[in-house]
Amino acid sequence: MNTCNILAITNQKGGVGKTTTTINLGVGLAKEGRRVLLIDADPQGSLTIGLGVQKPDELAVSLGTVMGNIIQDKEFDPREGILHHAEGIDFMPSNIELSGVEISLFNVMSREYVLKTYVDAVRKDYDYVLIDGMPSLGMMAINTLVAADSVIIPSQPSFLSAKGLDLLLRSVSRVKRSINQKLRIDGILLTMVDNRTNNAKDIILSLQQGIGQHIPILKTQIPHSVRTSESSLYGKSIFAYDPRGKVTMAYEALAKEVMNIERAKTDRSRDDGIR
Repeated sequence: MNTCNILAITNQKGGVGKTTTTINLGVGLAKEGRRVLLIDADPQGSLTIGLGVQKPDELAVSLGTVMGNIIQDKEFDPREGILHHAEGIDFMPSNIELSGVEISLFNVMSREYVLKTYVDAVRKDYDYVLIDGMPSLGMMAINTLVAADSVIIPSQPSFLSAKGLDLLLRSVSRVKRSINQKLRIDGILLTMVDNRTNNAKDIILSLQQGIGQHIPILKTQIPHSVRTSESSLYGKSIFAYDPRGKVTMAYEALAKEVMNIERAKTDRSRDDGIR
């Protein structure tokens, strides 16, 4: 039985650590012995650049290429275009080509399922596929939610980030209700946390007492650190750039928490099957 988990890392708000989380959670899972594929579903190619590809627009094959082939009903090799990173993860890069693909999706039958078609073709080779979604609620974001089994929502403990969660949660609920009934939210991940400020503490408490009553808030919090953004400049994860740092330890804990969530789901499924 294929137990690959397709995990969307998504938030329509930019600057919340979405790409950083995708990279470092992916490397953290790989360090735990899991086979991991990252998919850059953002035409800005931030994940691709963060993994060391300096000129993504010059790539011969990217996610836009593959999705274009699917839209045109062409045969495609699911492995074509996948790159390997020295830290033990594979990734499907992205570039500006994906912007044109998103526009063309509006005139395509079953347009919400194009990314899922690709993901379903590669999932047999991996334990985890992590999709770095673009900061919007457009057609690519919907494709990401349709392709996913579960969602992690990175969010800063700030007023504007917390306020934007309602809109995203409504989108997730709409997709779950009408297209992808198995979609679930694994949790809200608090990123760039500075617990020295009262404002951050107050917003975290407010989230826990409000949204946290209905949507899980992950136990792991990612602390604020300039080293996190520095690591991307060198095409490395935080594990390679700052092996003993506080952010590294946090992403190590996040990888374990994600695996525990998945293990608990598997156990519940077995129990339901026995009943």
